Amino acid sequence: MDIDAEAVAAETRAWVNRAVIGLNLCPFAKAAQVKELIRYVVSDASDEESLMATLCEEMQRLVDTPATEIETTLVIHPRVLNDFADFNDFLGAAEDVVGEMGLEGVLQVAAFHPEFQFGGTEPDDITNATNRSPWPTLHLLREDSITKAVDSFPEPDSIYETNMRTMETLGAAGWLALQQACKRDAKGS
Repeated sequence: MDIDAEAVAAETRAWVNRAVIGLNLCPFAKAAQVKELIRYVVSDASDEESLMATLCEEMQRLVDTPATEIETTLVIHPRVLNDFADFNDFLGAAEDVVGEMGLEGVLQVAAFHPEFQFGGTEPDDITNATNRSPWPTLHLLREDSITKAVDSFPEPDSIYETNMRTMETLGAAGWLALQQACKRDAKGS
């Protein structure tokens, strides 16, 4: 599969700007984006073993680098785990590696995928779009950053419910328009 890594990164940045920040799906993302503290890594891995190696390298890099330089990392992997069931299985292995590396309580892995589906929902349920990215993506987060952000937010438990309402209000047509805008933004960058 021929993939333009710069285009993949640009579309992911556009998605962060338009969906994650623009729809306020993550109220903590804007500061990191504005300060250019989000690391975007487009992996050329074509199998799970190579992707896991990349993920381990990026976890170590995040731990070894001050949050003032890299707050969080998005590992985008367009060549592997395009099937959501496979991706979801890999996520469990990725979480196991966090523990094996002694990083439990230090780092967390969040999941974003073009076909993301919450348990108990139908594939076309618009609320799944809260975690639908243009490309399969593993998001590495610092636990202490999550704690600080949550502690500073008046009602962190309300984020999930607010996101569901946002997606229901946006609707399928609005989500499709947003995805198309991300593709246009990527081509213009």
